[in-house]
Amino acid sequence: MANRRPTVVSCPTCGKAVEWTPDNPWRPFCCERCRLIDLGEWFEERHRIPAEPDEPGTTDWEPGDRD
Repeated sequence: MANRRPTVVSCPTCGKAVEWTPDNPWRPFCCERCRLIDLGEWFEERHRIPAEPDEPGTTDWEPGDRD
């Protein structure tokens, strides 16, 4: 089996080159610090996934429904 070079990606937080390998527990981040910074940005709602607003009066549940 031929040795392949690992895929290299940019850390989403700081831009540092990161090898995408099982040896990197923080991938795609370069370190735990960058991972926690990104998590904090999601927590503070600085990142969002775009979605269409629900139509007024529509819900996924009815009053009295349980899990």
